[in-house]
Amino acid sequence: MLLFKTDLHKYKAYSGNKSTLVLMLTTQGLWALFVYRYSNKIYRSALPSFFKKPLLRLAVLWQKWIEIVAGISIPYSVSIGHSFYIGHFGNIIINSKAIIGDNCNISQGVTIGISGKEEKRGVPILGNNVYIGANAVLAGRIVVGDNVVIGANSLVNKNVESNVTVLGVPAKKISDNSSSGYI
Repeated sequence: MLLFKTDLHKYKAYSGNKSTLVLMLTTQGLWALFVYRYSNKIYRSALPSFFKKPLLRLAVLWQKWIEIVAGISIPYSVSIGHSFYIGHFGNIIINSKAIIGDNCNISQGVTIGISGKEEKRGVPILGNNVYIGANAVLAGRIVVGDNVVIGANSLVNKNVESNVTVLGVPAKKISDNSSSGYI
């Protein structure tokens, strides 16, 4: 659960160093991350399948409960780096095959999902230090570089180079400002 400790450390820093107990009782994003990290650890473990499969079935039930209560869907097979932060709870959907780098922040209403046809069909890969604003949608086989800001209500369906800010539908580069200061 080393990765969860990095998530918790980030939540503490953002909250003015509230206690772990207060954060665990009051922060839905942290609930979802705890369940995800626990379930992902089982998924990636070398446990024998007769033991692993029942544990994963329980993990799916636990994840569904979190999805109903908090509105955050993070399947156990997603790959998420350290220090992940969910700014607000609600309406967050991450595809089971998505890859999210280290030290990323997402806001409420974000969808990271599958889209496209034939060879363009797939899910996003996000680099490190990516900030995603409220209600943004990232869809298709795209790569989002490091240190990127994705503005609120944007639709990202094409690759995004590193160290830029994108905004709009479809999202376009609006500046060379990186995510420094957002994360």
